[in-house]
Amino acid sequence: MNLPLDGKVAVVTGGASGVGLGIAQEFAGNGARVVITDLRRQDLDQAVATIGPNCIGLVADVTRLADMQAMYAEVHARFGRLDAVVANAGIGAHAPLTEITEEQFDRTFNVNAKGVLFTVQPALPLLRPGGTIVILGSTASIQPPRGMSLYGGSKAAVRNFVRSWIQDTKGSGIRMNILSPGAVDTPSLRSALAMAQGADQVDTAVKAMGEGNPTGRLADPHEIGKAAMFLSSDASSFITGVELFVDGGMAQV
Repeated sequence: MNLPLDGKVAVVTGGASGVGLGIAQEFAGNGARVVITDLRRQDLDQAVATIGPNCIGLVADVTRLADMQAMYAEVHARFGRLDAVVANAGIGAHAPLTEITEEQFDRTFNVNAKGVLFTVQPALPLLRPGGTIVILGSTASIQPPRGMSLYGGSKAAVRNFVRSWIQDTKGSGIRMNILSPGAVDTPSLRSALAMAQGADQVDTAVKAMGEGNPTGRLADPHEIGKAAMFLSSDASSFITGVELFVDGGMAQV
């Protein structure tokens, strides 16, 4: 059977949980050898056990260029190639305008913007023609809810990174796209809802969030993974520079 990512080597940052884990599972299940990065060895080991033998985990902080350079050096030493990068690592700090702190600003943009730069820049020398980069955006880049200006602003920033970067890499054969989910049913979302509303209200809250979507539900991490797989496969060979919303239609209404 010819799998969409057969033989490819892929790096997924923030791959130990949530959307990143769903992406890594889809990649590994479709033929790729996957390297996931995250901050804690214990989380990586658990994720690798879940994903299976086509996956390894490397500790790396996307906000540290030296970490990312060392990670890519290890990928090259182990596999001798790199075909796909998914810049998934991200955080959300939420506060209304009057309460935003310098620490919140610095941390959000360090991870969500600088972390994308440090994920993409050192990968370029290893990627060959046909290589792909997928950067996780968000519907918050165009429809930021109240109190989410930092998160939405950081995701709008990486959208504009890509508009310029596809010109900087012209002629390289490397494609680069933004993949922007809406709300995704992840453990971290459920944990946040439990803290905000109580554990007994989580299912009700998730259902209510989904009812506002044209599809009537939230996304599953594997659905984001399938879209990332498409953008990283030869099926999307003439697609670059786009922002693909995988949000059940929320960005269109």
